[in-house]
Amino acid sequence: TESNCTTSPQKEGPALAKPWEKLSSNCFMGNLSWHVLSFVLQTVFYGVSFLADVLRLIKKLRCVKCVISSRDLLFSVLAFPVSTFVSISFWALYTYNRELVYPKSLDGIIPPWLNHAMHTAVLPFAFLEIFATPHRYPTKKKGLILLGFASFVYISWVLWIYSVTGEWVYPVFALFSPAGLAAFFAGSLAIIVCLYNFGEFLNRMMWGQFIFCFSLLIT
Repeated sequence: TESNCTTSPQKEGPALAKPWEKLSSNCFMGNLSWHVLSFVLQTVFYGVSFLADVLRLIKKLRCVKCVISSRDLLFSVLAFPVSTFVSISFWALYTYNRELVYPKSLDGIIPPWLNHAMHTAVLPFAFLEIFATPHRYPTKKKGLILLGFASFVYISWVLWIYSVTGEWVYPVFALFSPAGLAAFFAGSLAIIVCLYNFGEFLNRMMWGQFIFCFSLLIT
């Protein structure tokens, strides 16, 4: 399957084409913005976690409560389910046909270490966080509503980028009819919901009683 990312013709003469001229700007920015999604989520999450640890050390208890609540909400609703889904789905499709998610044309722009930082490292770090730190999950209703809203924003942005540029952020989307694409998004959302429940289950199995005691301490 050919990628929908088109290469620009090389300029004549001794001057070499710059790396970012190998792809159309719309395609490159669209692909890059979504390839780094889980990486950005993890970065923001660990930044908030670091802030919580610092505030606890300097005994700013009022601020700690708010930051820890934000950390737990960010991890439970976004960081764990989204990062896990992105990593598993990316490598599954990459193994089947890399052109569907990560065209070879990106190899000259995104180095291998950055690719693994975005699509590989996020998975073990997400599970390590589950096993290393207790998190207070929101109520099931609140968690699923927030997860659904985040998914709606994601899908809306994907469709908006396509309407503006005429290019899908992932080439695999071009294979589907409108009905097929809707089914694909619905199936993906169902998987993410399962991953959310799985993360909540692991967290409860690891830290159930501890979370209850910890909640009393920070309340």
